Amino acid sequence: MTMIHRLSVVMMVACTSIVASAQHHDASDRYTPPSDPLVASRLSEWRQLKLGLLMHWGTYSQWGIVESWSLCPEDEPWCVRRGPHAADWHAYKQAYEGLQKVFNPIRFDPNKWAQSAAAAGMRYVVFTTKHHDGFCMFDTRQTDYWVTHPNSPFSSHPMANIAKEVFEAFRKKGFMTGAYFSKPDWHTPDYWWKYFPPKDRHVSYDPKKYPERWEAFKRFTHAQLEELATGYGRLDILWLDGGWVRPFHTIDPRVDWQRAIPYDQDIDMPAIARKMRAHQPGMLIVDRTVAGEYENYATPEQSVPNTWLPYPWESCITLGNAWGHVPNEQYKSSRTVVHLLTTVVSRNGSLLLNIGPRPDGEWDSMAYARLAEIGAWMDVHGEAIYGTEADSLLKSVGPWVFMRKGSDIFAIYQATENEGSPPSRMTIPLAYQGVVQSVSMLGHTKALHHRQDGSGIQIQFREKGVTPPAAGLAWVFKVHYGIQ
Repeated sequence: MTMIHRLSVVMMVACTSIVASAQHHDASDRYTPPSDPLVASRLSEWRQLKLGLLMHWGTYSQWGIVESWSLCPEDEPWCVRRGPHAADWHAYKQAYEGLQKVFNPIRFDPNKWAQSAAAAGMRYVVFTTKHHDGFCMFDTRQTDYWVTHPNSPFSSHPMANIAKEVFEAFRKKGFMTGAYFSKPDWHTPDYWWKYFPPKDRHVSYDPKKYPERWEAFKRFTHAQLEELATGYGRLDILWLDGGWVRPFHTIDPRVDWQRAIPYDQDIDMPAIARKMRAHQPGMLIVDRTVAGEYENYATPEQSVPNTWLPYPWESCITLGNAWGHVPNEQYKSSRTVVHLLTTVVSRNGSLLLNIGPRPDGEWDSMAYARLAEIGAWMDVHGEAIYGTEADSLLKSVGPWVFMRKGSDIFAIYQATENEGSPPSRMTIPLAYQGVVQSVSMLGHTKALHHRQDGSGIQIQFREKGVTPPAAGLAWVFKVHYGIQ
């Protein structure tokens, strides 16, 4: 077989779901562009960044377990309880929430994280201020379940307000900053009311039957969000998770998990958006899976759409296998990540890569190593990523994906592990109108011979044994077209 034919059969599998997750987030087919010009401008700016960092971190890292979900009394694989209290849900919840008293990340150094992420070519960050378990990684006055409360041994540390320190460290590196915030809160009695013990992830009572309690939950949620909007500097993104907390009329009956939502759980997103943007003009709001005015971009989870999409979107994908820290994590190779990134960008999206910090406040050494390898590739090839446009006419062909920037098209060949260097002759399968003036390989100083024919662009290296830069994870050819 020829090289192109042979490699077409090993096209990466990231075009579909990578791993199962507790809640599948499909790409939206009901996108609503923002009407606020400040939001539209911020969204345009965000779309140029392409690569971001997500961090899931909370007391659950102390046990090295899935974030929050072991508290949920559902018979699902991600809700399995383990340990000495597993047989008794009430005892387990008490022990889990007791982790607040031992969570003490004394090696926490967000400046080190920001430096590593910047060197990897990341340009925005989304940090988990509160997950479904309700534990707050920021300084709130609405609950005693927070990292700076005296119950937490880390509360006396000068960097105890973890979210604030993270946002400040990344802003100094020029990052856009985003706050992940869970709409459901399994700690507050105004969501899981003790009178009605929870049976699943949903509110444990009917909000229509007990409207005063639901109103109390709404006030609690709005107050926490305003704390984030007013005490943490500029925030560019509010990234809301827990898509089952939504108005009943927004449920998409085509989606299995949405059909199972039993109650209207409307927390008044129009009011939230008004309040947040009064303090943070132009803030992007990502009300995940709730298509409409407050989902400024879609967020398919642990998956990459199969084709180019005509609206803003971002794949949020773990660098390892889990969102939070787990012992002996197996991290994706830098090759896999670069292939993910180039595929995502070629389909009009961005990649948000997740790392779960350890309970001591550090990342695993392998996470730093992976980011360094990705950064080495980005240092040479970032021109083909940042500020480029995905073109619906430039469809991927086997291991090739394409991006456009002005009169240039970047043709990216996703090399396999066994391909140390390109052959002396290659065919770029690019049948595009216009006359090719030049073809070059990023990181390679000499021009390439080229010839256009019916199969694409035939290229030839002037010398043999070309060694591609950055370990040859993907080879990038810049095709410059002349004006017709």
